[in-house]
Amino acid sequence: MVEFGRLLTAMVTPFDEEGEIDYGQARKLARALLNSGSDGLVIGGTTGESPSMSDEEKLRLFAEVKEEVGDDAAVIAGTVDNNHRKSMTLSIEAEKAGVDGLLLTVPAYNKPQQEGLFLHFKAIAEATSLPGLLYNVPSRTALNMEAATTLRLAEIDNIVGVKEASSDPVQIAQMVEGAPKGFKVWSGNDDETFSVMCVGGYGIVSVASNVIGDQIKTMMGLILEGDLESAAREHRRLLPLFKALFWVTNPVPIKYAANRAGFNAGPTRLPMAPPDDDFRERFDPVMDRYQMDLPV
Repeated sequence: MVEFGRLLTAMVTPFDEEGEIDYGQARKLARALLNSGSDGLVIGGTTGESPSMSDEEKLRLFAEVKEEVGDDAAVIAGTVDNNHRKSMTLSIEAEKAGVDGLLLTVPAYNKPQQEGLFLHFKAIAEATSLPGLLYNVPSRTALNMEAATTLRLAEIDNIVGVKEASSDPVQIAQMVEGAPKGFKVWSGNDDETFSVMCVGGYGIVSVASNVIGDQIKTMMGLILEGDLESAAREHRRLLPLFKALFWVTNPVPIKYAANRAGFNAGPTRLPMAPPDDDFRERFDPVMDRYQMDLPV
């Protein structure tokens, strides 16, 4: 199976001023992210505003980004929501579109039992030959996928890892400790990359790497080299920006940051509104403390 890489960027989706996906800009952004440290790209996730996109738009976006990056990076497609049958269909169609993996997100709103989560993801994994990356994000879904459920799913051959955004250090450590060979744990939050990797996690599915990928890659490299003192210093330096990018709901801040850095990512789609004056007045001085890595 394709190796996803340690630094995966949850890519924003560029829109034009009419709110349509700008596929040309999406291609440019994908290439720019690879040139600023990203090993792979997660397309059509929360940061990419997937709830506001049609399945047809998603499939075209998957195909165009994969065509742009080719074999230079893995493209992981967000195909799963709380509609099981639709998730199955979109996952099969995404495989036909050429993606390298699937982002298997815990359903929001339904709040299924742990057995329901297991059966949901097992069926989707069995419907394609693609590797799947589980995504546990209780702050969005109002449901935590427990470590035992994740580790049970980890025994399925083509479920290869989890993007873990529970912010529960005990649960994360249990996953790392209990994972079968080849199953990896990625941090789901930028401000937890240091701690997750120090306990044995593999990497990060990052929002901040849309603009500071090289700097995150440097911090990760220091951890892997065993220079934890320097890595901790980098973590502390980056932490104010990590936090500021979530002062209001993602992806509003990161899309604003990309635009302000000089890359035309366009507006967010409703129901996500533009950042207000109060946010900009607080955010701009924080952003100005950092050099942006995104080539523009």
